[in-house]
Amino acid sequence: MNPFPDTSFLYSLYRAQVHSSRADAAMKALSGPLPASSLLLLEFRQSIRLQIQLNTQDATRGFPKREGTAMLRDFQSDLAAHALEVVPVDWADTHRIAEGLSAKHTEIMGHRLIDILHVATALHIGAPDFLTFDANQKRLAEAEGLRVPV
Repeated sequence: MNPFPDTSFLYSLYRAQVHSSRADAAMKALSGPLPASSLLLLEFRQSIRLQIQLNTQDATRGFPKREGTAMLRDFQSDLAAHALEVVPVDWADTHRIAEGLSAKHTEIMGHRLIDILHVATALHIGAPDFLTFDANQKRLAEAEGLRVPV
């Protein structure tokens, strides 16, 4: 199975950022589509829409609508081309795993729920690796035995 990504990894794929070359290299190394949950898709799209809204209110924040629209279009194109694949997730089981991660790690390391849910999803689907550029989420994934190769 291919690694499971988080939103920071997707951002590096669809928007020029400091980690984009590493994200592109990781995608080229895959043996098949990148797995994604419906929650990851929702968070990624929502985040882009929020950045557009922030930029509309203040041009120094977020990014312009044309950039966000291009990101959403490219993302949808990759979904249609099966570069990314929506994997089935048993959300009750994933929430059970997430509760365990929260109880075990949050008071010590301080994790956001969405980060816990992405790591729990990776564990639930049996992904051996986790793709993130978020340092705190990397610590959580590694603490749970996932490799973080980027």
